[in-house]
Amino acid sequence: MPIRVAVDAMGGDRAPAVVIQGAFQALYASDDLEVILFGPEEELLHELDAHETTRILPLSLVDAPQVIGMDEAPAAAVKAKQQSSIHLGLGAHKKGLADAFVSAGNTGAVMAASVFILGRLQGVSRPSVIGYFPTAQGTSIVLDVGTNVDCKPEHFVQFAHMASVYAQRILQRENPTVGLLNVGEEPGKGNDQVKAAHQLLSAASGLNFIGNIEGRDIMRHAADVVVCDGFVGNVLLKFGESVSPTLMQLIGQEVKRQQLDEAAQQLIGQVMHGVQKRFNPDEFGGAPLLGVDGNVLIGHGSSSARAIERMILTAAEVARHDVAGSIASALEA
Repeated sequence: MPIRVAVDAMGGDRAPAVVIQGAFQALYASDDLEVILFGPEEELLHELDAHETTRILPLSLVDAPQVIGMDEAPAAAVKAKQQSSIHLGLGAHKKGLADAFVSAGNTGAVMAASVFILGRLQGVSRPSVIGYFPTAQGTSIVLDVGTNVDCKPEHFVQFAHMASVYAQRILQRENPTVGLLNVGEEPGKGNDQVKAAHQLLSAASGLNFIGNIEGRDIMRHAADVVVCDGFVGNVLLKFGESVSPTLMQLIGQEVKRQQLDEAAQQLIGQVMHGVQKRFNPDEFGGAPLLGVDGNVLIGHGSSSARAIERMILTAAEVARHDVAGSIASALEA
């Protein structure tokens, strides 16, 4: 039976055109997928008419006449617009009519609606969104990256369990290592919050906790999973987003300074393109919202069709591997 993914067709800066294009690409890439688009029916039909297909695709749409804008207050919008593409798409997932839900729309609204409609998993007080960091040995994931700015020490343990399950099921990491982001490697380093978190993580069962790691260690792949509070994680994420474009700019400046010939410039350009692809957020397939009782992926508002495609395919994998159920089992154990 194909995995059914509910898609917020109105989510993103270039919706619905880019979202629908991404949905088509996902369907062409998988033979075990069904996509359900949620949005204003007339607008979606108009956009679908512009796409020519060489075969019949398992694509359907559900009329969702209301749209939550990117700049709307999340809680108020979710309460006032219960016929929105976000609300109805999550509702279909809750009812079992879809196996997962994806959106590149208003992040706060998706999170608020997910908690309200799907509910939290037992044992989770703070659902959270992960961040991906390319390393020399693959990819590390960081939790939290801004969802929960103020955290208690016990939240770090929840983050570690949730991210470890995701790393194991989706990233294929057997017994993933967990590191606590800190200002030093010694257990006694850091503020009271992080010191207490270190003690709880050290005592927690079912985690491969390796201790503190420093910021410089992340891209060396010191750990498969890095845990921190959302304040630190968001600063880290925003800094990480600047690394690739700045590096490309510096290399370009140096190429000009050394006045390299055209052949050398082309060779360096190819290398730069390969490195830059490792940092491209479109390739990661959105960020899973871990801790809710369902499979929800959130994309950036500027997501391209490729990003939407990857997000839909990743959502299908999350549903197929029952990540939410595995998290619940891990926390219960």
